[in-house]
Amino acid sequence: MACETGGIADRGRDGHEDAGPGTPEVVADTRLPTRLRRALWAVWPALAGYVAVRVVGLVTVAIWADARDARFGRLIGLRADAGWYLGIAEHGYDRAETLQSDMAFFPLYPLLVRLTEPLSPLHYRGTAIALAWLASLAAAWGLFAIGNHLYGRRTGILLAVAWGLVPHAIVESMAYTESLFTALAAWSLYAVLTGRWLTAGTLCLLAGATRPTATSLIPVVMLAALIALARRHGGWRPAVAILLAPLGWLGFVGWVGWRTGRVDGWLQIQTEGWRSTFDGGAGTLESVGTTLDQPVELQWYLIVAVLAGSLVLLALSIVDRQPWPLLAYSAMMLVTTIGASGYFNSKARFLLPAFALLLPVARGLAALSTARLAVILVGATAFTAYFGGYLLLVWAYSP
Repeated sequence: MACETGGIADRGRDGHEDAGPGTPEVVADTRLPTRLRRALWAVWPALAGYVAVRVVGLVTVAIWADARDARFGRLIGLRADAGWYLGIAEHGYDRAETLQSDMAFFPLYPLLVRLTEPLSPLHYRGTAIALAWLASLAAAWGLFAIGNHLYGRRTGILLAVAWGLVPHAIVESMAYTESLFTALAAWSLYAVLTGRWLTAGTLCLLAGATRPTATSLIPVVMLAALIALARRHGGWRPAVAILLAPLGWLGFVGWVGWRTGRVDGWLQIQTEGWRSTFDGGAGTLESVGTTLDQPVELQWYLIVAVLAGSLVLLALSIVDRQPWPLLAYSAMMLVTTIGASGYFNSKARFLLPAFALLLPVARGLAALSTARLAVILVGATAFTAYFGGYLLLVWAYSP
């Protein structure tokens, strides 16, 4: 059942994004604040719960880092990919003099850091972290909106909290792009589910400028808009959404092609510089086999568990008859993650934006009594807090 308070815009009686004519001026002046107050009243438990579990994780890392004489700010603001994004924000892209070029990284997040840093009391690293935290809140709100729209407020709240409790949730609080991409993907899919086509296309465009995995979102938005166009729903708006959706991804890949002097420049950088290609899952299966056949570090076992659990959750999502845009998005996220070679150590992180896989979990949690739910959430919070510290202070590779 759709909820009027969890969304990003109200539609008129004709299903369009505008409110329609005839509203008195005094009402129009108070309409947005009223909607915002209602939306905040609906979402605040989700945001509070999400913030609570993430604060526990961050405090745990900070205490652990202090005990090891490590700098907390560097751990969450410069570790692995975060350092690359910060370099792009401060100095711009390189010219691909070496194959391991920073042009493998998509531009929206470092661009936002570059634009907001002069307005911020923080330096580049602090600004990057602050933006990631704000994006994580926007993502949690988007997850709530979808869960609330489909299954009710309690499920929406627990969907946001569950996303903050996945094993690699520490990345949501780092200067990485997972939080920003999840926010854009979640709100874009919410707009698809509620027929807001201009919003869906615009947010998909921005998501395409954020991470290469937008290839899991773009076809979903375009197909949904095409279906709406064929059914004559939404007037001309679905056609505009079809045009907008791929522009962010195509624009950056095209720019890299122009910058490198070859059409497949971005793919060449990914393949030869970063050793990342699509091999249909052969590399992933080999790494899974190696992990299960010999003693390895904790991270490897957990990656296998996350991949296997994600497949189970996709099956449960199908059984639950989730709306097809969510199912398609989840399935394509799994295909691109499992099917890509290299970086097995990061595959669980790559699935952070596959938030719809957590809907069966959120629905199951929502059916529990308060006492049982509290026990599970406390235990999950403790484990996630520990594992976040493990990833940043024990694990040697990129989380």
